[in-house]
Amino acid sequence: MTVKSLDPTLATSLSDARLQAHHAAQFATAAGISYLPHQADDSHTNLEWIAPLGALASHVVPAPTPFRLSVRIADLTLLVLDANGTELSSFSLHGHTIADAATWIRARVSELGLDDREYTLTRHYVIPVHPVADGAPFDTSDPTRLDQLSRWFACASDVLESIRRATPGASDVRCWPHHFDIATLIDLGSNRTVGVGLEPGDVYYDEPYFYVNMSPQPTASVAVAPLDAGGSWHTTEWIGAVLRGSRLTAGEGQRAQIDAFLRSAVTSARSIASAAQPRN
Repeated sequence: MTVKSLDPTLATSLSDARLQAHHAAQFATAAGISYLPHQADDSHTNLEWIAPLGALASHVVPAPTPFRLSVRIADLTLLVLDANGTELSSFSLHGHTIADAATWIRARVSELGLDDREYTLTRHYVIPVHPVADGAPFDTSDPTRLDQLSRWFACASDVLESIRRATPGASDVRCWPHHFDIATLIDLGSNRTVGVGLEPGDVYYDEPYFYVNMSPQPTASVAVAPLDAGGSWHTTEWIGAVLRGSRLTAGEGQRAQIDAFLRSAVTSARSIASAAQPRN
């Protein structure tokens, strides 16, 4: 599937779209919290990007009719999928509240054979605030920015899947609902890892950015190599390489720029992580 190009001129104007999508994604994550065995690493809560649907989807929930809950990012539509990814029902969030959506989901869960009273939006982490959390309806009347956000996830999924396939020790590509980043984790052995992902925006950068970080966490004084393709080193509260969305080129060279940044950043991160003292 061809991934649509990104518009770097819009990268710094996606905040509201990102926050609404972050809250919408919690409906899918709630399926894992409510019905799947809890995992120490929270992997039962993470989401998979389903490229043909442009949606973030939960793991399959065992039920008389197994299903997945998902949210299509480009228009904030909830989708109930069967275990094969076929759409069973949908619900547009536009003009509806979190309570409205939860009521709709519980009705679908009951139809699929589970106790809908077990479906909960209570979570053990905090996400950024937005008026929808206080009862305001979702608003998708700005489709351009939601479409751009969807393109960022689609691009990141494609890039990260390429890295995963080519890299021994790389984990499945998943979106983590706490920070809303989509990432793979490369296991270097001896308790050393390199994380590669896309954060759609946060308190550090109010725009999407690709990142590469490492564990053990290096000190701020670590010597770091120059990064290719417009990348830079982030050193406030965490150490890692970043490529901000607004620094992307437009047009055909975009994917090559992302690939070049990630290659140089992963190489540096591997070197830094390998030189660090192993953890007990």
